[in-house]
Amino acid sequence: MRGTSLAAALTALSLADGAALAQSASSRWFPVPDTAVYQTGDSWSDGGTTFRLYGVQSCLRGTSFTNTHGVRRDCGEASLAMLIALIRDLRPQCYDAAEARQTRTMFVFCVATRMEGAGKGSRIDLGTALIATGFAFAALKPDGAPVHAPYLEAQALARSTRAGLWAFPDLPDPNAIILRALRQESLPPPNAPAP
Repeated sequence: MRGTSLAAALTALSLADGAALAQSASSRWFPVPDTAVYQTGDSWSDGGTTFRLYGVQSCLRGTSFTNTHGVRRDCGEASLAMLIALIRDLRPQCYDAAEARQTRTMFVFCVATRMEGAGKGSRIDLGTALIATGFAFAALKPDGAPVHAPYLEAQALARSTRAGLWAFPDLPDPNAIILRALRQESLPPPNAPAP
């Protein structure tokens, strides 16, 4: 399962680099449907299309951290649980920002508006909420630059305050895992003849 998650993350990372993205001609705001099937801590599917939060990278399923009780937990499952909780609590509206047609993936930004309380009328970006609470990360391009720079700032704050998953010293940083895999893919195999 970890290999599948890593492969999906690598594909999304290369798509997010810009070459394979096409601007959606029919961009519109829409809610996350109640029929959504949540896949990772940054994606869900509905009607044969995968919706992925643009610029957000969740923990990879199959990687683990040790919680405060000394119990190993799946990091991807923790990211997934937070995504579901925030979507159910905030009921955000999403905007289809870009599309990878060959994989039927729609990259989206999702925003919720507070309807009551002290923050009434304020807008909450779902990606920022996931990253700032420490349950997701700023996605990086293959060159290590952030896909969406404001998310890197939210991640730095979460890391410095040890929010969410950052509280655990053995947190498996998904970006480090993905970038390491990309570098290994670009290296010639051992014992390969020199060009």
